[in-house]
Amino acid sequence: MPAARPRFPLLRRSRALIAHRRHWRARTVFWLGALTVGLVSTGFAWAADLASEVFAQVSDHSSAPWLLLALPLAFALSALAAQHFFPGSQGSGIPQAIAARELKGPERQLYLTLRIVAGKILLTLWGLLFGASIGREGPTVQVGAAIMLASARIGKLQHARGLILAGSAAGIAAAFNTPLAGIVFAIEEMGRSYQARTNGMVLSTVVIAGISALAISGSYTYFGEAQAVAEFPRDWRLVGVIGVLGGVLGAGFSRTVLRMTRRIRRWRPGRGWSKPVLVAAGAGLLVAMLGLASDGAVFGTSYEQARAAVEGQALSPWFFPAKLLATLASTLSGIPGGLFAPSLSVGAGMGNAVGLVLGGSLSFAAVLGMSSYFAGVVQSPMTAFVIVMEMTATQEHALPVMAAALLGYGVSRLLSPEPLYHGLARLWLADAIRLRRAREAEG
Repeated sequence: MPAARPRFPLLRRSRALIAHRRHWRARTVFWLGALTVGLVSTGFAWAADLASEVFAQVSDHSSAPWLLLALPLAFALSALAAQHFFPGSQGSGIPQAIAARELKGPERQLYLTLRIVAGKILLTLWGLLFGASIGREGPTVQVGAAIMLASARIGKLQHARGLILAGSAAGIAAAFNTPLAGIVFAIEEMGRSYQARTNGMVLSTVVIAGISALAISGSYTYFGEAQAVAEFPRDWRLVGVIGVLGGVLGAGFSRTVLRMTRRIRRWRPGRGWSKPVLVAAGAGLLVAMLGLASDGAVFGTSYEQARAAVEGQALSPWFFPAKLLATLASTLSGIPGGLFAPSLSVGAGMGNAVGLVLGGSLSFAAVLGMSSYFAGVVQSPMTAFVIVMEMTATQEHALPVMAAALLGYGVSRLLSPEPLYHGLARLWLADAIRLRRAREAEG
């Protein structure tokens, strides 16, 4: 006689999930990991702001010899430290997190270790302490992904790829106080192979990390509240011009970074010379000269200039090209640091300059420039317009901001078909494969 089927199997499975000690241990480790991401991201943000303030106070922009010597030396030391003590910490950190999701087994931990977390934070702060045109947001993505992957190892959690995705999203959300942008970023940029079953994991990680960050920093909009005023259809010419220009400039930046990075990797300097020292020192010298020429405006994230543009103040028309070049040099230098905040500052300056020429609301033009240029650089239009709207409180202008991001993305995609972060991620994947083959040959 066949055994009777248990009644209410769904209820029994639910009880098992709720009551089983193993499940509660995994949940606790997961929650603690998400909480840690929020706390570390908030502390990182505070330290980054402090480092930028210290540089602004101690640097005398009229003291050219001091800056022209200090920045090349600081850049070179950072690049050397990243290469020898914290390999895998160079650059933004987002390409490494993308690469880690494609790797399997022990190789997945190659770029997402707690050692790299420490190096990433310390060297990003070092760069900001010396005026590098970098941000902390990309590094926070790598930090968040590494912390969640460590949680997976401690708690013996499944779905490591999903946890990397969740940690990356939480890093963006906590860094900018932009929870929606964190979720959209996870889907659009980090998860081109995104799976629906990770929805709850990403959302819960963002919520827990966001709550811990809010408990410390409170609720705020990163660039303040824009004083944007737009009249239809008059101001839509700004959308068209800024959208196309942002796409062109963003594509130019992206293509240059990918091409120059590949050439630098292939370059073999003369005997006795160290490639990281030469490249980083040259980049530091260029950043120092641009900073001096702009009276310090392009040093660091240029947060003050971007916020002024968002609030409707006129900037120098030379600010955005100088900031773009300083960000390009800092990116190619090989030092740890991200692109988000500097790119948004470039976009704000670009939009401000177009607004001065065409007329209309300078605040509105700056917000459009941020959306279009950022979408052109990273080719993630949804992330671009969501993060800009959350950071500037311009939800009432959602349609033109979306349109600018879409134009920037479309133009950039035509001019530079390979997305920046995914192109860089392929280089990190190639490094991991070469390392594995070398180990196999030795073993």
